[in-house]
Amino acid sequence: MNNLRLLAGLLCAALLSPGICAHAQSVVTLEEIFKSADSNSAQLRPSYSGQAEAEREISVARSGRLPDINASLSLSYIGDGFTTKRNFSNYQKAPIPHFGNGLSVNVTQPIYTGGAVSTSIELAELKSTAARYATEFQRDNIRFQLTGLYLDIYKYSNLKSVVESNISSANKVLQEMRARFDQGTTLQNDITRYELLVSNLELQLVKINNTIDILNTNLVTVAGLKAGTVIVPDSTILERALPAEGIAWWQQEAEANSPSLNIARTGVDISRKAEALVRSERLPKIGVTAGWSMDGPILVEVPPINRNLSYWFVGMGVSYNISSLYKNNRSLAKSRMATRKAVEQLDAVRQDVSLAVNADHVRYLEAYEELKTQLKSVELAERNYRTTSTRYSADMALITDMLDAANSRLDAEQRLVNARINIIYYYYKLLFTIGKI
Repeated sequence: MNNLRLLAGLLCAALLSPGICAHAQSVVTLEEIFKSADSNSAQLRPSYSGQAEAEREISVARSGRLPDINASLSLSYIGDGFTTKRNFSNYQKAPIPHFGNGLSVNVTQPIYTGGAVSTSIELAELKSTAARYATEFQRDNIRFQLTGLYLDIYKYSNLKSVVESNISSANKVLQEMRARFDQGTTLQNDITRYELLVSNLELQLVKINNTIDILNTNLVTVAGLKAGTVIVPDSTILERALPAEGIAWWQQEAEANSPSLNIARTGVDISRKAEALVRSERLPKIGVTAGWSMDGPILVEVPPINRNLSYWFVGMGVSYNISSLYKNNRSLAKSRMATRKAVEQLDAVRQDVSLAVNADHVRYLEAYEELKTQLKSVELAERNYRTTSTRYSADMALITDMLDAANSRLDAEQRLVNARINIIYYYYKLLFTIGKI
């Protein structure tokens, strides 16, 4: 069985090519992942469809400016009539042509609707704008989610390197301990305790690999990348010169670009247009009307005339819904309250965004301070490990000292990895909050 596995491994190595025995691995930048998600993310498609639907509503609203054309055609059977005196005596049958027909065409072109048509168009345009802002907000949410997954892959990849390095160092110590055991200067119990350390590190490495696989699958799926793609984070992301603008600059950018603020502002505009639409119902409607009609037979004559009567007309019509003066009061009051609510929501969103920008900026600056601290911690932990290792080799330190020094170095190196990633994370968190991710 072992020989078969070896043969299969050698064959796989000999035939190794993209798609054979391994998934494609490539260094992918965060910007490339964003681009893929914008085009292929299944989570973003409903937002695009909603935006397209809102754009179609503009065309529907503009059709209100077009004339209304009505045409009717009727065919009927007309029975014979009869005549009587006013006291219903002296019955006489009145023959009538039995085939009846009617044809009419009416055209009405609205001229003035109290602003109802133009307001409806503007309302549809605002809803389209709101749908676009909602799409941008969903896009930013997906981008920030992808950023978290991407940075987590980077973090765990670095942790993997740290753990592998510690396993290598621990194995070297084990070799030295076994050599000293053969010389009778080290106890078997010391070797066992260090083997336990190596075993725990190897288990931690397995968990890290599993976590990377899960994160990679989630990122590839959300970004709409090809199944089986293995993401290798861009190592230069930590070397970028990130901006050091003050909190005032970030607040100004958030006020200008935040999708949540843009959605809230559009909500206020939509409420005001809806209020204007309700108010337009109190105004008269004016339109030009033209029509043509042909009916037969002519029944207003006695006896009826078996001919078609045709006529046309052109005129102007004015309509006014008098009941709107007392019926629209409640609708108008409701619309005004909706506008007031939208304004209050805008103020609340503006406050939330401002607080979020302030908190993210504080964490962003804090991440730099944390990095300085962790760099010093790693330096001290490494120095302590070297000193303890030297003393242990000279029989001047116990195995517990070696274990403590190794654990301290591992912990410091892991916290340093997290500190480096946190700077990038809080930078992108700021970009997400201000709407420029």
